[in-house]
Amino acid sequence: MQKLIYAVGAAVALLIVIGFALPRTHSIEVTQEIDAHPATIFALVNDFHRFALWAPLAKVDPNVRILYSGNSKGVGSVMTWDGAIVGSGAQSIVESKPYERVAMVLSPGEPGEAKSWFDLAPGTGTTFVTWGFEADYGMNIVGRYFAAMLGSIVARDYENGLLDLKELAESLPSADFSDIEIEHIVVQAMQIAYLSTSSRPEPSAISEAMGRAYFEILNFIDKHNLRDAGAPLSITRTFSGSRLVFDAAIPVRGVSDATPRDGASVRLGSTYEGPVIRVKHVGPYHLLAGTHRKITAYLAAHGIERNGDAWESYVSDPGDVPEKELLTYVYYPVRLD
Repeated sequence: MQKLIYAVGAAVALLIVIGFALPRTHSIEVTQEIDAHPATIFALVNDFHRFALWAPLAKVDPNVRILYSGNSKGVGSVMTWDGAIVGSGAQSIVESKPYERVAMVLSPGEPGEAKSWFDLAPGTGTTFVTWGFEADYGMNIVGRYFAAMLGSIVARDYENGLLDLKELAESLPSADFSDIEIEHIVVQAMQIAYLSTSSRPEPSAISEAMGRAYFEILNFIDKHNLRDAGAPLSITRTFSGSRLVFDAAIPVRGVSDATPRDGASVRLGSTYEGPVIRVKHVGPYHLLAGTHRKITAYLAAHGIERNGDAWESYVSDPGDVPEKELLTYVYYPVRLD
């Protein structure tokens, strides 16, 4: 019996010695090429609300309860979960470098604290996404023994997660919105004199239709002793067949009870009031379509819902400003969370 006790003790001692000889840290990285721009991928990993749409957590445990706290996105965002299969845990974003890297701490401040990160590298119209994980087991010998096995499980989950991220990202509108200036603001309603019109969806046809409409609106303003109160606007209403339907409008002051509001052509009305995203466009008007595509991609990637018709405000006078310097603000009404 004594020999057996010595043998067991020796075996345990040997396991302990071997355990301390094993690496205390273990890390894995998996990479996936995704047919989407880095800006889109960044939006899907930098916001836990978007992260939860594709990450393995909800797929492994459909009934998991997820709560969000801290900042809405980026550094300071926190996600906690509690599920019958995945158990409970938390993770927090600790590094957020736009379109390049997002890093997180899992189980922050607890003995099982670990690190996870996403590195984004642009390809040719694609993004190479690397999802990494690192755990430091410290004095936890059992953890050191099981690190390799657990690492293979994490790697498998990360590979499946990146495939789901790929499917989601590639289903969204494709446009690189990383180079546009986006503001989230609240706008007040303005009184406008406007004329509903339409044209073929071509820059020259739109310009011609706008010119005719603004001419009528300015005549209306002069006839009824109004004053213009801001830059001309174009409010997109809809596509009807092969026609673009929009309102040409000019903000006005000096409206009285005697001013006609529902004429045969020019009418009086008000612009949208509430939260919008505003994008600054500098350059020719014919490039505005590209800016609209980028805004559409931005909204889709961030899960922002539109709340009305978009409009453009033509701040510069084309007669005084070179085409490459023309300033236009593009507005999209949105719903707040």
